[in-house]
Amino acid sequence: MNVLVVNAGSSSLKYQLFDTDSGVVKAKGNCERIGIDGRLTHKVPGKEDYVLDTEMKNHEDAVKNVIKALTDDKIGCISSMSEIQAVGHRVVHGGSYFSGSVLANDDVMEKLEMCIDLAPLHTPPAIMGIKGCVAAMPGVPQVLVFDTAFHQTMPKEAYLYAIPYEYYEKYGIRRYGFHGTSHRYVSGEMIKLLDIPAEESRIITCHLGNGSSISAVKGGKVLDTTMGFTPLDGLMMGTRCGAIDPAIVTFLMEKENMSAAEVNAVLNKKSGFLGVSGISSDCRDVFKAIEEGNERAKSTIDALCYQIKKYIGSYAAAMGGVDAIVFTAGIGENTPEIRAGALEGLEFLGVELDLDVNANVPRPISTTCLSKPSSKVKVYLIPTNEELVIANDTAEIVSKL
Repeated sequence: MNVLVVNAGSSSLKYQLFDTDSGVVKAKGNCERIGIDGRLTHKVPGKEDYVLDTEMKNHEDAVKNVIKALTDDKIGCISSMSEIQAVGHRVVHGGSYFSGSVLANDDVMEKLEMCIDLAPLHTPPAIMGIKGCVAAMPGVPQVLVFDTAFHQTMPKEAYLYAIPYEYYEKYGIRRYGFHGTSHRYVSGEMIKLLDIPAEESRIITCHLGNGSSISAVKGGKVLDTTMGFTPLDGLMMGTRCGAIDPAIVTFLMEKENMSAAEVNAVLNKKSGFLGVSGISSDCRDVFKAIEEGNERAKSTIDALCYQIKKYIGSYAAAMGGVDAIVFTAGIGENTPEIRAGALEGLEFLGVELDLDVNANVPRPISTTCLSKPSSKVKVYLIPTNEELVIANDTAEIVSKL
């Protein structure tokens, strides 16, 4: 089945066309500057990359340009739109409404509208992308795949916050977790590699990138995860602060005469690697500064490794042990120093990292065992593939229609 996977932003629309029978990506690209002027970048394996500056007033226009590129004689990979059997959409937040992927209909879209307050930056663009696809591709099934869905198995003791219960009831304030599609993919791949029944598995998945989260996955289901009501909680990230004392918010408001919006901007856009190092939100730049003797840069990486280690230890305790630790995403896949720093001192858990293998992962990166054969806890690098999960979920749902 040919499935078009769509990830819509406020002024962008990324896409990949999958053949789910073979797992092959037939084409991928990005529509940028939607509502401003418009640029399409389109890539098909074996063909020259194609860039087109063209007006895109809205997401419907963007989808029409994508279809035109996909079906073009010279730069395309299919003969007509009829060869696209379904569309799968990445949606960041499904609140408590969705514990799995769903076919879009009026009821689903109504519930998605009710999630806007939970993710005001991400949900409106997703809705625009869905509506754009519906308008440009009438009759083609649309499936929504939620980043939060995989975390819906968390027990109440893991997702409740110790604030008045009425706020949970009125506003849905609780831990939701994010990066669920990535955690689901890599934990599923890790279960295949473990020589134990899936229902007995205890896996800690570390999705480390510009945005980062760690999840405890017990028996294939999430027990706990570091991101919370929003993606701001948990680990320090590129520009996000991660877990902090909540009183810091009101303290800054008073001392710096900041509004709630201004504090929110500081915690989301000026903190993390950027805030601590004072250099960059990109860990590559931070490592370069370390080589030049910058102490704040070193403190940044040390703090990140410490936090990862702390969450691994706490999740091992919560699950009654751990069978495997998985690293994935941009930093998790490409930064051996952080993997080594995060696991240093965890020998008491049975973790034995092979430092040589960890430091010399061959390119292109593929699934790699990083632990010694004697290690009681397996350590793996598994490249994530969220788009494949979205495509497969979409194909599975549509095949049953």
